[in-house]
Amino acid sequence: MYYVQRNEEGQLTRVESEPFVGMTGEIFSQTPEIAAWNNARDVVDGTLQHRELLQRSDLEMVRVLDDLIFLLIQKGVITITDLPPMAQVKLMNRAQARQGLGGLEDLLNSDDQGIF
Repeated sequence: MYYVQRNEEGQLTRVESEPFVGMTGEIFSQTPEIAAWNNARDVVDGTLQHRELLQRSDLEMVRVLDDLIFLLIQKGVITITDLPPMAQVKLMNRAQARQGLGGLEDLLNSDDQGIF
């Protein structure tokens, strides 16, 4: 059994397996309407899972990019001044924060000179 809430046009707005406040009806068996609701919910759940995965990997990629930029600067491929001013400020702020947490030297086995 499904407990449902419908809008003014009669469209499903909520489907639950238990009664809830604000429900406007009950559906006693699996119907095409319930199947469509469940399929849509599965698509939304899958999309949310992918979005969460991307958000977690975005945070990890920031660290990778920090390390890559640092490595390119250390090897002389680029200089900090090659980057736009706002990027320079953000990188320096992140470098200071990371050094406050233990530095980048351990990650790249560099000498004790600063990042910039």
